Formats: sequence, structure tokens, C-alpha cells
Amino acid sequence: MEEPLRRIRALHTASTITVYQAYRPEIGGPAARKGRFPAAWKPDRMTWIKPSFMWMMYRSGWGAKEGQETVLAVEITRDGFDWALRNACLSHYVRGLHPDRAAWQRVLKRSPTRVQWDPERDLHLRPLPYRSLQLGLSGEASSRYANEWIVSIRDVTPLAHQIRTFVSSGELDTATRLLPQEQPYPADDELLAHLRG
Repeated sequence: MEEPLRRIRALHTASTITVYQAYRPEIGGPAARKGRFPAAWKPDRMTWIKPSFMWMMYRSGWGAKEGQETVLAVEITRDGFDWALRNACLSHYVRGLHPDRAAWQRVLKRSPTRVQWDPERDLHLRPLPYRSLQLGLSGEASSRYANEWIVSIRDVTPLAHQIRTFVSSGELDTATRLLPQEQPYPADDELLAHLRG
């Protein structure tokens, strides 16, 4: 089956969805141990969550980029994730979706979340012809994320390194079997209609 240009692919259950972030060890380590972000985590800054494991691998260089050495799988409530989508604005202006650039800027300014659709990545971190969602949380959304939505936090850095090792040695089938089994997220058209740019 051909992939649509834009789709949320994620590891999810009936009540939760897993998103990924990468942090320096001083934040990532305590977060994974305690199941919540430590005081060093700044809720006033925009934080980006990614349902796609491979996009996180691309962004963090398999957990090797400076400041992104600890890759976290953050399981959050679907209610929270859906709230973030409902209250999101695209991070860029789209002719036809927004009445005009000024209208888009007004919505962007008051939206606690923003959406980018970025090319999904293969095991070699090359772009694929379809896109996955990135969700930026700020203000109220960031606070809800940290204090209300989180169900669990796991350190998946060892998994990232293990998959990278298999990719480097050409064992792509083994690497693929280790990937999180992401499925299309059941977001209805109404939830995503304003984010189709």
C-alpha cells in the first residue's frame, strides 16, 4: 500500500502514544529514572516531540550529536496528544489553507503547539518521499506535557546504538526487526484538517 504524503506513524495503544526526544545526559538520565523531567528541564522553552523513531535517529545522529546523547521514548496520553493537534498551527504559511500570511501569523502567535511535516527517514537516514509529524510544544502545551500527559519515560539510547551497529554492518533485516512497530495513528480528518499544509 502506498504511503500518503503526510501521516502520523507512531507506536500507540488504545490510550497512549509514544513520542521521542533527545537530551544531554544530565536531563535525559534523571528523566528516564524518575519518569518525569528534572528541574534542569526548561518548560518555558519550546520542546519538539516526534512520533517517528527514525526521524529522531536522523535528528540526533543515532544519539551521537552533542546535547542529544540520551534518546527518550516518552509515552503520553492520546487525549493530551490529540489536544496538542487540535490546538496546533502549521509552522509555515500555506496559500489556500490560511486566508493570508497575516492571518496565519495571528494564529501562530496564539497557538500553544505547532506542526512541521518533515521527510521520514530510512535506515541510512536518507529522506523518504513521504512525511512524518513533528510537534512543537510551548506555554500551556509544554506545561501539560510535562505535568499531565506523561505516562512513562524510557531511555532507548542503547536500542538506537544497537540498530545503528546493525545498519553499519549491513544487517538491515536485523536492524528493521528491532525498530519500534509504528502504525498509522488514528487521527480523523477533523483533527488534522487545519494541519494539511
